[in-house]
Amino acid sequence: MQGSANLNLMMKAARAAGRSLAKDFREVENLQVSLKGAGDFVSKADITAEQIIRDQLTEARPNYGWMGEESEETHGEDPTRRWIVDPLDGTTNFLHGMPHWAVSIALEHKGEIVAGVVYDPSKDEMFFAEKGQGAWMNEARLRVSGRAKMIESVFSTGIPFAGRPGLPENLQELARLMPACSGVRRWGAASLDLTYVAAGRYEGFWERGLKAWDIAAGIIIVREAGGLVEPIGSNETLIEDGNIIASNEVIFDKFSGIIRKT
Repeated sequence: MQGSANLNLMMKAARAAGRSLAKDFREVENLQVSLKGAGDFVSKADITAEQIIRDQLTEARPNYGWMGEESEETHGEDPTRRWIVDPLDGTTNFLHGMPHWAVSIALEHKGEIVAGVVYDPSKDEMFFAEKGQGAWMNEARLRVSGRAKMIESVFSTGIPFAGRPGLPENLQELARLMPACSGVRRWGAASLDLTYVAAGRYEGFWERGLKAWDIAAGIIIVREAGGLVEPIGSNETLIEDGNIIASNEVIFDKFSGIIRKT
């Protein structure tokens, strides 16, 4: 796919950050790691990757706003456009030497995500999408799974850890869903969970309490692959509240009905 100038810029920045992270990943035991909070680590590699992305995007688009996980949000001279960046989604996996983490970059225009890139350096898989242009992984067009039976479907979620809120509710959701499906995975990188829905590897994904940078790029990739993405709560917004549910259109009502049951 021939992407726009902005999309090509995003992919270039994601690859540059990915190269830096991959180098540090090979030396993970020597990383300088500090504790941000319970179960929430930040590494020198994380901060360096964000700076690489910010330098490249800001040089090319100095008037755009910025929201990144490891830095202060800034408002650009163009109030309608904003980068939303997670330089390392799956930090805990990264620090434990597990090759399941990604760089996530999204572009928001007038409150809507219009382009998204999620790059998995360990597998060299570049997921990307632009509004109205479909979703892709490297050179392959993405489509959500066509499975229509819950019992044949595999789902993904995030389970609260280290004292984070929502564990009892999540366990209740798992108790309702597990008997009705073929399995649930918890791999620890929401951006990749969403791209796996887009690629048909999962039939659906849900999680609460995510940040904008965790899901922004994945939202448009799922939608452009033909999937549905909604807030879990009826009065919520995806980016602000971070409670998300996504699946193919065929099973969305059944899946969301199980998760949303009170």
